[in-house]
Amino acid sequence: MTNQGMIDRQSWVSWLDRIAKPVLESLHERKLKAVMPVQASAGDRNHYTYLEALGRLLTGMAPWLELQGLEGEEEALRAHYARWAREAIDAATNPDSPDAMNFSYGGQPIVDAAFLSHALVRAPKELIGKLEAPVRHHLANALRATRTRKPGFSNWLLFAAMTETALYLLGEDWDRMRVDYALRQHEQWYLGDGMYGDGPEYHADYYNSFVIQPMLVDIVRTLGHEEPEWEALTGKVMARAARYAAQQERMISPEGTFPPIGRSLAYRFGAFQMLAQASLQGMLPAEVQPAGVRCALTAVIRRTLEMPGTFDAEGWLRIGFCGDQPEVGERYISTGSLYLCTAVFLPLGLPGSDDFWQGEADWTTKKAWSGQPFPIDHALK
Repeated sequence: MTNQGMIDRQSWVSWLDRIAKPVLESLHERKLKAVMPVQASAGDRNHYTYLEALGRLLTGMAPWLELQGLEGEEEALRAHYARWAREAIDAATNPDSPDAMNFSYGGQPIVDAAFLSHALVRAPKELIGKLEAPVRHHLANALRATRTRKPGFSNWLLFAAMTETALYLLGEDWDRMRVDYALRQHEQWYLGDGMYGDGPEYHADYYNSFVIQPMLVDIVRTLGHEEPEWEALTGKVMARAARYAAQQERMISPEGTFPPIGRSLAYRFGAFQMLAQASLQGMLPAEVQPAGVRCALTAVIRRTLEMPGTFDAEGWLRIGFCGDQPEVGERYISTGSLYLCTAVFLPLGLPGSDDFWQGEADWTTKKAWSGQPFPIDHALK
């Protein structure tokens, strides 16, 4: 009997391999800056795009890199990429490397040091525990270098907090104040029904998934025990994230499309990071079937990646929402930015025996628009 879940998993691994290979192979060869194209919507993004590519790629790959117990071809590929990921961290943070990346000039490194930090939090055994001592030293210095800049009064507060979380896991001195400020401020920005404002006001975009809820969840999961106030927040943060994940599942149409609303649409299906993370961490509400989420996300990924123009001739991502659409990119978007799309692949950190990878199921809108029974939606109280 065919196991559609395993077929889908093979597709996911193949898609992730296609996206990741140009970035990590180039860093393995210490020639990323020499070969990576820099497509940008405005201005010179060469100071920032390389760290964007590395941090954003690894934040999506990390749970798969951390997964133990795989066998055969997938395990060989995972181990291969885990080695390349550690080599990439060395290439990015060693001051003598030709691919040494910018952690201290301009505001953008605050963002992408945080995505790299999130990868460390998601794969502490593979991306911290197996680093050689000099690499850990360079990495810690690079992360600390971002402290010379002030994050914006928005979701950027979580970038500072996530970097401190990684420094904590590295066994380095870390700043509780940066963590505390981010958590307290986002508690004030909570709007209800699983939604936070990006700053004091609501923004109709996917930043609750690109940044806010995934980082809040992993910060409190990692550091909640360090302060009673943080521990008291944990249950609320998790319940809100589960509610938002349920909303995200209902946004995927029967055809595998989703609304192109808000900014940063060039991150493509990275818009579903929170749904992917809720699946990874067993946070889905009871009415949301894990296999249905897999089928929905598979439809989204396939619909997106199979659009001509998504990749250039050398395999690098091009700016677009579905295909080659340079007009979708805001002034802060460049080639490296696009690799946040890999956040959709977080469930690859689940073993094949998990319910996520078993069987087939329709997702909510597919049930609703085909006349099947489907669960009614309820606000979070």
